[in-house]
Amino acid sequence: MQVPDDLTQVGYVSGAFGVTGSIRVTPFSEDADALLNIKTWWVDKPSLRTVEVRTAKIHGGDVVAQLVGTIGRDAAEALKGAAVLVSRAEFPELPADEFYWTDLIGLDVVNLQGEHLGTVSDLMHNGAQSILRVAPVSTDAADKAPERLIPFVDHFVKTVDQQAKKITVDWGLDY
Repeated sequence: MQVPDDLTQVGYVSGAFGVTGSIRVTPFSEDADALLNIKTWWVDKPSLRTVEVRTAKIHGGDVVAQLVGTIGRDAAEALKGAAVLVSRAEFPELPADEFYWTDLIGLDVVNLQGEHLGTVSDLMHNGAQSILRVAPVSTDAADKAPERLIPFVDHFVKTVDQQAKKITVDWGLDY
């Protein structure tokens, strides 16, 4: 099978679950839609390959999945640490005002005054909301500004324009 160009890591195998060969996957998303709805995953252990998902369900904050061909606890434990990836083209559609984190990474961030704050390097979740990690763009290594952490909430994030690759925020240069 040809490896899709748009593989996106959506979690990692954190260990075995039970004795039948089920695995526990720690998702990078709170709702884990991609893991629950897509039946073909890619894992990178022992090498990058596809796996067929027999069942997947939420258990605590993780996803417990039974993969076709993974039988017994030892086989499941052998996958511990493996990245779980899916094709971005298979992600479930979201409402117009919601975004997958992977779609925000790399977007430029500008404030209401038109000042460039940097580029989204990653996101994180603090329990209450998602937070944009904005890496400053600096040509002088000695004058490198610190990373900005901007809560991804309506109060601060005014627009997300994926076509223009830009996020407009109500955030000052001195914050």
